[in-house]
Amino acid sequence: MPKKTLKQLQVNKEWCKGCGICVAFCPRDVLSIKDGKVNIEDIDSCIECGQCELRCPDYAIYLGGKNK
Repeated sequence: MPKKTLKQLQVNKEWCKGCGICVAFCPRDVLSIKDGKVNIEDIDSCIECGQCELRCPDYAIYLGGKNK
């Protein structure tokens, strides 16, 4: 299992238009579309690959620092 870094998946729902591109590219099925916006379903399965962040056309999902 990959070592976790100090990054955590974060979503700006105001920017999300619910296109589902991030969901399609997530290799671990961490994301889903719920009520027309991206939703983090299983954060523990996230491998921090960054595919969702890379593919989001609206910059609504990103790997950022963890909140303490």
